[in-house]
Amino acid sequence: MRDILPVLNGWYTAGLPFGLATVVSTSRSAPRDPGAAMAVGPDDEVVGSVSGGCVEGAVFELAQEVVASGEARLETFGYSDEDAFAVGLTCGGEITLLVRSVTAATDPAFAEIAESVAAGRPVTVATVADGPAHRGATLAVWPDRVAGTLGTTGLDVAVTADARGELALGATGLRHYGPRGERREDAVGVFLHSFAPPPRMLVFGAIDYAAAVARIGAFLGYRVTVCDARPVFATPKRFPEGVEVVVDWPHRYLGGTETDDRTVICVLTHDPKFDVPLLEEALRRPAAYIGAMGSRRTHDDRMKRLTESGLTEAERSRLRSPVGLDLGARTPEEVAVSVAAEIVALRWGGSGAPLTATAGAIHPSA
Repeated sequence: MRDILPVLNGWYTAGLPFGLATVVSTSRSAPRDPGAAMAVGPDDEVVGSVSGGCVEGAVFELAQEVVASGEARLETFGYSDEDAFAVGLTCGGEITLLVRSVTAATDPAFAEIAESVAAGRPVTVATVADGPAHRGATLAVWPDRVAGTLGTTGLDVAVTADARGELALGATGLRHYGPRGERREDAVGVFLHSFAPPPRMLVFGAIDYAAAVARIGAFLGYRVTVCDARPVFATPKRFPEGVEVVVDWPHRYLGGTETDDRTVICVLTHDPKFDVPLLEEALRRPAAYIGAMGSRRTHDDRMKRLTESGLTEAERSRLRSPVGLDLGARTPEEVAVSVAAEIVALRWGGSGAPLTATAGAIHPSA
């Protein structure tokens, strides 16, 4: 959804209605997560995807019908022996889509939502998916204000409180309430779509490997910063456009930078005077991933130094070193793929093994 918002906002500001299909729930081996979106706009232009190609044809027709009628629809697609290749999910999963028409009349805050997302300001969009409330009604929730309504004051109050809680976690999903916001009832399904700022990737050491890691980090959706104390290496022209480059001692920069449970820290300095003080700081703060480059000999020396610095065994165990999965990587680009693969595997609990050597769901529940 984040990726296609600029196109949608262009249609919206031009006064062109469009059909928006959003994945609101999944089961088993569904190909896309809740929040994935596809839109059908003027001249039948299509942007986005809800299944990677399995049901897009059926969703295209459904979106056209919704724009023509103005009535939102909730549809579930799953595997079917009879029509799996026509409108079913061949992967065997199941997705439920909320399809609604978006216009200035139905979504007066849409442009402001798009602007907030583009600027990295957090916002959650709550949309009625099912139940006695008006399907398709939206409520935009920022940390300090709201816009729109789901139909009743009680429902708005309950959803606003939950939306702000989900926003703090960057969580997206379907929640259930009573018609007036009662929390122990499930008559009304409300989809909470959180647009938290992109997670940070902090890369330390402005070497060739850092440029490749920064490039793949940006591709994965991270807001990337590269930091090095040596100004001759830390120059923006050596890195992809959009990557922030900082000249500072790594441990000092990290000490003044906020991190959270989504932050990725890649230490590529490969020099004890840089990486040991840096890792002392990193391993004592919130982060989703902390990896350090180096040979096994370098790793052993580094762990000895970290032990002598007073880091506990639990703190040291957070370090992924040598960094990356065993892919036999050689070039900076191949090493970057190895590092990215380890980050993704750690995020979702993957084993890193070839899928041919595993069994069960390919896309297990997070």
